[in-house]
Amino acid sequence: MIVLDKEHNVFTLHTQNTTYQMKADQYSVLLHTYYGPRVSGGDLSYLIQYADRGSSPNPNEAGHRRDYSLDTLPQEYSTCGVGDYRMPSIEFEPEDGSRLADLRFAGCELRKGKYSLEGLPAFWGGDEWETLVVRLRDGSAGMLVELYYGVLERYDLITRAVRVVNQGTSPVRLRRCASLCLDFLGGDYDLITFDGCHVMERCPNRAPLRQGVQSVESVRGTSSHHHNPFVVLCEHGAGEDYGLCYGAALVYSGNFLAAAERTQLEHNRLLLGINPYHFCWTLAPGEAFTAPEAALVCSPCGFGQMSRQFHRAIRENLIHDPLQGRRRPVLINNWEATEFSFNADKLVSIAQSAAPLDIELFVMDDGWFGSRDSDRGGLGDWVVNREKLPGGLEALVPRIKELGMSFGIWIEPEMVSEDSDLYRAHPDWALGVPGRPHTRGRSQLTLDFSRREVREHIYQAIRKVLDSADVSYVKWDMNRSLTDVWSGALPADRQGEVFHRYILGVYELLDRMRRDYPDMLIEGCTGGGGRFDAGMLYYTPQIWCSDNTDAIDRLRIQYGTSFCYPVSAMGAHVSAVPNGQTARTVSMETRGVVAMSGTFGYEMDLNETTPEEREIIKGQVAFFKAHYDLIQRGDYYRLTDPFREGPCAAWEQVSPDRREALVSLVTGSAHAAPPFSVLRLKGLDPCLTYQINGQGAYPGDVLMEAGWPLPMLQGDYQSMQLYLSAV
Repeated sequence: MIVLDKEHNVFTLHTQNTTYQMKADQYSVLLHTYYGPRVSGGDLSYLIQYADRGSSPNPNEAGHRRDYSLDTLPQEYSTCGVGDYRMPSIEFEPEDGSRLADLRFAGCELRKGKYSLEGLPAFWGGDEWETLVVRLRDGSAGMLVELYYGVLERYDLITRAVRVVNQGTSPVRLRRCASLCLDFLGGDYDLITFDGCHVMERCPNRAPLRQGVQSVESVRGTSSHHHNPFVVLCEHGAGEDYGLCYGAALVYSGNFLAAAERTQLEHNRLLLGINPYHFCWTLAPGEAFTAPEAALVCSPCGFGQMSRQFHRAIRENLIHDPLQGRRRPVLINNWEATEFSFNADKLVSIAQSAAPLDIELFVMDDGWFGSRDSDRGGLGDWVVNREKLPGGLEALVPRIKELGMSFGIWIEPEMVSEDSDLYRAHPDWALGVPGRPHTRGRSQLTLDFSRREVREHIYQAIRKVLDSADVSYVKWDMNRSLTDVWSGALPADRQGEVFHRYILGVYELLDRMRRDYPDMLIEGCTGGGGRFDAGMLYYTPQIWCSDNTDAIDRLRIQYGTSFCYPVSAMGAHVSAVPNGQTARTVSMETRGVVAMSGTFGYEMDLNETTPEEREIIKGQVAFFKAHYDLIQRGDYYRLTDPFREGPCAAWEQVSPDRREALVSLVTGSAHAAPPFSVLRLKGLDPCLTYQINGQGAYPGDVLMEAGWPLPMLQGDYQSMQLYLSAV
């Protein structure tokens, strides 16, 4: 619900449990007055204090009033060069070379429904949303800034986006444009970021805010394995079930900056948006630039509630799932079984071993096209290699479908090999500065997706392949960070647009594929989890969580990922042991329990499994299918923290009506004489009684308050699952 008090220029956004408010003051400065647990309303600007602070200048309108400074006031969208020395939200450069941005309130508008952003992903929905548009103007520079706010009340979700319009008579360079600025009057907060590296992504890092700026960012052209465009600001004592916390996610897949600043007055500012590194967008008179969307959830009750609200909103109001309301298939992928060395008969043999286990989708990974026998050639030549696959997909796919399985395929559209027909014909289509040597990643270069002719060529080639057979799934991969970012299609003074135009090109192609193949399931992948963000989830309902398939490492990766992103988005497979990344051997049972808290599938040659293992796999597939809705759409509870030493890593999914729950746990290294431990469950109905794995009768309040005794499982990395059903 959005309440406008136009008489006093107070604008209040209410969700089910939170309130957000801003006010345009007597000088038309848009101040942020409150964001936190829901309150009845009223003008909360009384919370703002005014005092003279040395070295904090005063705007012209304040005359000689020394207690009014932009440097000390909470801004709704911070400016630069006119008295606020904290992190600016926006920076533009007119022809005179000045870098000032002095924004003043210029009106607002309330709309029914959710705004959309041209060419960019955004949360979507109908009349359950409301939109507020607040206009700010810098009259001297001729610049209009429109702040968009979307409110999804039932999920405590507030979205923000920014549109900048050049209303002047000469070009202006936009050098910075954040999507989110959030100021807090006081408060001792921690900043939680989700960091790591390739094969160990999204590990939570928590640190108290200190005076100055703390930040994470990506300049790799992707959101990256190393830092995620999702952060949490929380009270020092906040935990899973208590304490005030704010989650902020950027709906964007390219370079980003997330920064928190603690000021001289112990105020706090959070900024989130496109990274200003190598960003400079020229706006001719009348042109506009739209910044990506940011999404906010405030939880007065800890991280768990925050995560569940994000999960619900992402599943229902961000992801476009072609199988919405239907179960996604359990898949088998051939990569870890064969890598590049396969032929049609080998692929069919893997499918033949999977079909009797009720696995439903066979995915052919890298190596099926061009001269692709290693990672040094073939990328860009999207033509079936008929030496490996005689007769092409037209011959292979029917053989797979005869087994009762559907067929999927791997592609990497954004990349090109120097050893390819495409590169030999169009070397200028790769990003790179003329006269400079290339910087390679995984022995490949990056196509200039900012150019329409490049995107069109790639799309038509891939479309011809997809149309040649019945393909129901595509894995869209991208295996390197961007370097040599220079486009031959833009003049020298517009090279600062290439990073962003590249991402817009990726989005355009994904959107086109989604529209042309509305029933096709697309899974995103960027060397695993290098582009696991809300922007990609708009186009790809699931993303390969990490190239690390070791079950024990995955406990941590999937734990960190769950703070924002739902289980249904996490690509997770059972792979062979010893694991390729860690050389660790973990039982088939444990590998299945971990992968089952994702999209679920297998990445191995099932011909090499024992009869006992095949029976386990068949049971896992049957269990996953039987409890699919509970696992994929249930409310998710983190019961333990796998980054801390303890008896087990445990998590729980609870059905929306709270009549079912599934508790999964994996033990750590075994020790002699282990302590007795109790696991307290969450999310149950305290008034209901539950059976556990079909036995007993346990009141919900007892299981949550007193807990469930953990069994003494022998050996390292053991697992178990408890299925709870109300009686």
